[in-house]
Amino acid sequence: MGKKLYSDEELLSLLREPDTIREGFAKLVSEYSEQLYWQIRKMVLSHDDANDILQEVFIKAWSSIDNFRGEAKLSTWLYRIAINESITFINKMRAQNNISIDEDDSFLINQLEGDQYFDGDETQKLLQKAVLTLPEKQRLVFQMKYFDEMKYEEMSEILGTSVGALKASYHHAVKKIENFFDQTD
Repeated sequence: MGKKLYSDEELLSLLREPDTIREGFAKLVSEYSEQLYWQIRKMVLSHDDANDILQEVFIKAWSSIDNFRGEAKLSTWLYRIAINESITFINKMRAQNNISIDEDDSFLINQLEGDQYFDGDETQKLLQKAVLTLPEKQRLVFQMKYFDEMKYEEMSEILGTSVGALKASYHHAVKKIENFFDQTD
C-alpha cells in the first residue's frame, strides 16, 4: 500500500469545508490513484481501460463526497466504487462480446495479450488466465488476498461479505487455480 502522505482525518477535514474541498479532493486523488489503478487493472487487465475507469471512480467519488459519512475508511469507500465500476465495465464488455454471465472471462485474456504495458512472463500470463476462469466474486477475493495481501476484515468491509464466506471463496479459488495449472502441465 505504501506510506500514506495524508491521514483520513486530514483529508476528511479538508473535504468537509467548502473552502478546502477542492484541495482535499486533489490530495485524495494523489493519495489513492496508484493503488486504485492497480486494483482496477487487475480486474480489467488493460492499461487504457483501467485509466478510463479510474477517472470514472473519481468522478463518482467527487459527486457523492457529500454523502460520505465516514463510517468506513476512505480507502474502503473508494475501493468499493472502483470494484463496482470495474464490474460494470466487465459486464458491458460481456454484453458487447455476447458472453453469458455463466461463461468465464477469458475474453479478457485478449486484452492482456494485446496490452503493450503488460510486462509479465509466461507464468504470470498463465496465472492471469487461471484467475480469469474463476467466478467474479472468487476472482475478486483471490486478487485482494493474493496480490494485495489484504486482510479478510478489510475485504469484508469493502465487499459486504462475511469473513467466513471470504475464506471459503479464497480456498475454492486456490483449488481451481491449482487444478488449472495441473491441467496445463
